[in-house]
Amino acid sequence: MSITIYNTFAGDKELFVPLREKKVGMYVCGVTVYDLCHIGHARSSVAFDIIRRYLEYKGYEVTFVKNFTDIDDKIINKAKTEGKDYREISEYYIEEYYKDMRALGVRDATVEPRATKYISEMIQMVAGLINKGAAYELDGSVYFEVSKCEGYGKLSGKQIADLKAGARVDINEMKKDPLDFALWKKSGDDEPGWESPWGKGRPGWHIECSVMAMDLLGESIDIHGGGKDLVFPHHENEIAQSETFSGKPFVHYWMHNGFVNINDEKMSKSLGNFFTIREILAKYHPEAVRLFLLTTHYRSPISFSEENIINASISLDRIYNTLKLLKEIGINIESQPDRSKHPAIQEFRKAFDEAMDDDFNTAMASGRFFEFIKEVNKVATNFDTGEKYFLEDAFQEILFVSSIFGICCNDPFEWFKHKRIATSDSSISEDEVEQLLSERNKARSLKDWAASDKIRDELKEKGIILQDGPQGTTWKRA
Repeated sequence: MSITIYNTFAGDKELFVPLREKKVGMYVCGVTVYDLCHIGHARSSVAFDIIRRYLEYKGYEVTFVKNFTDIDDKIINKAKTEGKDYREISEYYIEEYYKDMRALGVRDATVEPRATKYISEMIQMVAGLINKGAAYELDGSVYFEVSKCEGYGKLSGKQIADLKAGARVDINEMKKDPLDFALWKKSGDDEPGWESPWGKGRPGWHIECSVMAMDLLGESIDIHGGGKDLVFPHHENEIAQSETFSGKPFVHYWMHNGFVNINDEKMSKSLGNFFTIREILAKYHPEAVRLFLLTTHYRSPISFSEENIINASISLDRIYNTLKLLKEIGINIESQPDRSKHPAIQEFRKAFDEAMDDDFNTAMASGRFFEFIKEVNKVATNFDTGEKYFLEDAFQEILFVSSIFGICCNDPFEWFKHKRIATSDSSISEDEVEQLLSERNKARSLKDWAASDKIRDELKEKGIILQDGPQGTTWKRA
């Protein structure tokens, strides 16, 4: 089955046909390095990391480019506040970015360019746009003239007339039109800058992505991604300047991930519900965070909450428990799978591929994965030596899916020995657990299933997982 991608530009799913056979050029907007990354950055990074992994599994050679914006007003302001050089700020936060992403299991991009390494190329593009009559210089700054761009707003669906009506006009702004955006910004005497035909300055935000994408992937690229907040104005402006400059379609497939809400409210520093990746990983295991993020389709909004992340941790344990069980019953985990003998393996892989081929639907794919885990557990719990070949292949299949999702990178025995407790209330004592377990057993003996379920749920909220079996009920911490 072929892959379909929801193309923001088309507003619909489209069959994915790369510009070059079996090769994919993908550009994803990176971070502005003036602060630690937050959970929204994690959402985008994990989503496109999985998309890249899946494309590679399907046989594509992926050139994945993700940039660093290492010169920007926010970086300059941070440097001034801390009394440091802007380069010291950007270098520090680039290193912190790598710490966070590698902790989350996000692979480095194929190329990770920095804006400051492309200044001369940006100056050339700005000069080219001026020569084409699409940009103009004004007091040391250069602006793109939106009115000269036919079809401006085609990605976001916004109309120029509506944008003008809602635009805020700065009385000190001398632009021809309030919609015109900066390609080159004049630098103040105390600000970093580079010499240009228009004086000392620095690039505007939008120009850097166009220049780096076209330099590394060509004037037309397969996939350009980022968060939904970048559709307008950033990606809209990228299209305008890129296509005006080259005369060619800039991007064939625009992909945008959804927002992260905190307890069903929009994440915002002003609301006090803003969390950095560092803060989250201090409390939750990175693999649990990845699993939480992939169980919602990348285009949909996702709500980060204590309950949701604990549920993801519990689900992760289910996978590790299965791997652990297969090892315990003596399955040959080094065997090479031969799915031609096992229709169940073939059926699962087909279902997994169908879900992922449909716009990388990790939510559906993970659901099918856990159905498969359930079936493998059922066979392994009632192990018969005649089923060992199925279980050997199942072990490898679980590892394969986990590698696409970027989870289960640990030995299952070591996982349960060292894993972090993913709960806000891990202080419940063993005596308290045993007391509640005794009450639950009594309720079960009286067939009071409502009371039994209530106690199970109460323990689950405290990070305690119950396992009912023929020999009674056992428990463990999540």
